[in-house]
Amino acid sequence: MAKQFPIYKGLQKPLIYRGFQGKYIGWGVASLVIAVVSGGLIGSLTSMVLGGVITLSVMTTGLFITSQQQKKGLHSKTRYKGVFQIATSLKSK
Repeated sequence: MAKQFPIYKGLQKPLIYRGFQGKYIGWGVASLVIAVVSGGLIGSLTSMVLGGVITLSVMTTGLFITSQQQKKGLHSKTRYKGVFQIATSLKSK
């Protein structure tokens, strides 16, 4: 008799981490990395206060844009607004 193993049913759901789903986890991490690198560069070239302000502003902006994009959906879709009338070419005999 063949062995039976339990099937994990949650495989078809997107990965979720701290409110971000699927590809938007990568977007969030990328915005954090860009914020730290740009803030570090600005901080080393000018002043640490300006670098900290740049880090916080880029981080906040990046995470906000990521969350707004996530609200549109996980996949890129064309969303039309309005009411559409479809003309029919049916003729009665």
